[in-house]
Amino acid sequence: MTLSLELMPESALREAIGFLVGLIESAGALVIFCGAVWAFWRFLSSGLRGGGRGEEFNRIRLGLGRFLVLGLEFQLAGDVLRTAVAPSFAEIGQLASIAAIRTALNYFLGREIAQEGAELRNAESSRAHAGHDGEGKKT
Repeated sequence: MTLSLELMPESALREAIGFLVGLIESAGALVIFCGAVWAFWRFLSSGLRGGGRGEEFNRIRLGLGRFLVLGLEFQLAGDVLRTAVAPSFAEIGQLASIAAIRTALNYFLGREIAQEGAELRNAESSRAHAGHDGEGKKT
């Protein structure tokens, strides 16, 4: 004799998870869209102010990169949730492929964000030290 406790039928569970996946993936797409709009606005406003310096451009790229990383995390969460109910081997293989691609994108984006951030901090630090003499007084 087997004891089975079914809280809801599999079809209803699949439908509920499908709805949640849609919400999560929509949130990820919205994050990426908002980041692109934000970056475009900053790019335009920087250009109009005449601040087309490389540092400002890199700050905009870093901000956009952060939005992309967050959006990709939401997309990956949706993919994981999609395979939560009785996945087939094909779905597991597809998830593994998508997860590998998105993880690689996140890794390289994260690395670039860290590298660019360090370069910006070093440039700011160099500028701050260039304006002071050895005793901390401004020259």
